[in-house]
Amino acid sequence: KERIQPYEGTVIAMRNGGINRSITVRKIFQGVGVERVFLLHAPKVASITVMRRGKARRAKLYYLRDRVGKATRLKQRFDRPIN
Repeated sequence: KERIQPYEGTVIAMRNGGINRSITVRKIFQGVGVERVFLLHAPKVASITVMRRGKARRAKLYYLRDRVGKATRLKQRFDRPIN
């Protein structure tokens, strides 16, 4: 028996490799940083929803790994609608 397991976090990296396209999602779970890599075209991935957009001046947000607490938040971006 299978069920859909929601996973919410910040996308810190995207790799564009055609069918091997993937995203790295980071979240804090019970005080520990957890990162998961999801293949976008995997049959197990049911859907991906953008909850809010953040302002970033670089492609990979690996610097968020070293930040703690409120410093990990990104400013919200309003120039594009959320689809």
